[in-house]
This record gives sequence, C-alpha cells and structure tokens, in this order.
Amino acid sequence: MSKLFQPTQAGDIALKNHIVMAPLTRNRSPGAVPNDQNVEYYRQRATAGLIITEATAITHQGQGYADVPGLYSKEALDGWKRVTDAVHAEGGKIVVQMWHVGRISHNTLQPADGKPVSSTNRVAKAKTYLVNADGTGSFADTSEPRALETAEIPGIIEDYRKAARAAINAGFDGVEIHGANGYLLDQFMRDGVNDRTDEYGGSIENRARFTLQVVEAVTKEIGARRTAIRISPVTPSGESYDSNPQALFAYVVENLAKYDLAYIHVVEGQTGGERDYRQGDNPSFDYKALRAAYEKAGGKAAWMVNNGYNKDMAVETVENGTADLVAFGKPFISNPDLVERLEKNLPLNTPDQSTFYGGGAKGYLDYPLLEKVA
Repeated sequence: MSKLFQPTQAGDIALKNHIVMAPLTRNRSPGAVPNDQNVEYYRQRATAGLIITEATAITHQGQGYADVPGLYSKEALDGWKRVTDAVHAEGGKIVVQMWHVGRISHNTLQPADGKPVSSTNRVAKAKTYLVNADGTGSFADTSEPRALETAEIPGIIEDYRKAARAAINAGFDGVEIHGANGYLLDQFMRDGVNDRTDEYGGSIENRARFTLQVVEAVTKEIGARRTAIRISPVTPSGESYDSNPQALFAYVVENLAKYDLAYIHVVEGQTGGERDYRQGDNPSFDYKALRAAYEKAGGKAAWMVNNGYNKDMAVETVENGTADLVAFGKPFISNPDLVERLEKNLPLNTPDQSTFYGGGAKGYLDYPLLEKVA
C-alpha cells in the first residue's frame, strides 16, 4: 500500500492517512450558524485523514461573504459541536480554519454596516458573495476599507485567541490560522497591499509581525501541536502582491520554526490555477527552498501541500518526502468517498461548479457514493 494511504501524525493529531480535505467555502450556513446540511456534508467526508473546515470567521468583523459560518456566537459553536461529533463518530479528524477577511468584504456584512478593516485604506479589486433580497446569491465588488489603527491590532490578536479556545471547546482537533489568499494577515504581510508606516509596515520583519503575534497567542492558548497555519506565497487572490515573496515567506517560516506546530499548509502557485504562477518580475517560487529554510531553523511540523494535485502527484510527493500531507479541494466537493476512489483507482465524479456557492442539498449532499454507483 502506498504511504499516502497509511496512518501519520500532525502534531497531536493522529491521522488515518496523508490525504487532507482542503478548506472549501460553500456559503451554506445562514446566520453564520452551521446547520443539519453542514453536519451531513462533513460527516460524509470523514474518511479523509484530516478535514479542514471552510474558512470560518473569528468575529462578525471578520466576515466577508454571505452565509459562511462563524466562531463567535453560542449558536454557531453549538452547530460546530454537532459537526465535530459527527466527524468523530465516523473516525475522522477535523480542524477549523480561523478567518478574518480584512478588506475582502462588503459593508453590508460588517457590524453596523461599517467599513471592513485592513492594513490599508485602498480598495481591493476583488469580489465578494452576497445574498440578494429575493434569496438568490451574486458576486459584488468589495467595499472601501479603513486601515486599522495600531492600537486596534492587539484586540484582533485577542479575537484569534478567543476563537481558538472556542474551537477546541466545540470539539475541534485543532485550528488552522488562515494567513493566505489575500485575507487580513496576508494583507499585512505583502508589500503590495501593506502601505503602513508604523511597526506593522515597511520591513519584512514589521509586515510579518501581526501574523507571528497571532501564532504566539493561539499556541499559548491551545498548544502549538494543535495549531497550524496556511500560507500562499504567490497566489494573487484578493489583489495580493509582494515584491520579494521568497525572502518574505522564508522569514515567516523561519520564525514559525520555534513553535512545535501541527502542520504548515502551503498553497503552491495560484490558488485553483497555475502551479508555477509568478507575479511581475518575480522568479518562480522555490518551495523546496522554503521548506529547507523552515527545517534549517529547527521546524518539525508536518508539511502540507495544496493546489492541483492528483493521485500520482500525491503518491510521489509523500513517498519521496517532499511533503507529509496533500490537500485536495474540488475533488472532495464531488467525491465524499475520495480516499477510497483514489486508493482503488476508481473514476471520480465531476463537480458541478454552478452549485459551489450557496443553495441547498443539490451539489452539496447528493454526489453519488461508490455503493450507489456499483
């Protein structure tokens, strides 16, 4: 049997295989509260070695898309407890991806219709998902943000800490800090977005400060071995850009190495697009050098890779030690039993992209399982 399908470990989390269900926004939690459909969706996919939930807002201010879940109300946490119980009953493991979208939001999703917050006052040329008065969903331009005051940042770090504790209390096996894809922490890290002149702007050390302070707070609260982080060194999501991503993310992972984290989750290339994506005059990003920098600094967390992997790539990557865990996204949408299909070399269901965002059970709970196909 390939190593891909054998048990492994990510910090304190014992996994039955090296296959991870990537975080996938589906916009099916009205009121930011997980519901019966969400419980069944995650239960169906519990054969993954690890499930990472859809991105989940740490606060109301952290919300950026309609009908995505949160971690900041009793109702939401009760809903998540039902999800974690269902996954555990099937022998699965699940972590929550903790999210603050920053400027990738709309004022109608913010407390008191306020401005989204960011490292900058500049509007992102990006879209968010809203629900219209008639109940249909559509994409809309993001709203004008405001740059966070320096004095506000400790409060958001505290929000991450509280959300991490709430997640563990709701039964999650750990948390993944979302530091990728052009959301708040990424907005601070990248010099193409961060135009600050305070201690959180300018140098790489300053721009990485917020992210590393969040990691410090979360690991102190729930333990490093139940804490993970996701980064996307070159993906342009949310109009993100950095003039020297190799140096920036080498610094980030070198500083993460002092924590005995569960895993580092790396999006290779452009999320959902080119694996060798590069921005402007930047050379191809060297992911092997990134991991080498992490390990040279003493890092021992499991290394997770993501973006466009198929079975053959995943098998080779795990067998040769390039990575410890491989995350699959869209294939898990349409194949709840993806692990078995990969292991037995069986055909995969094709995902219906028209049902990715919003809606009901169609394209969410009704993809055929193997026993119904046979």
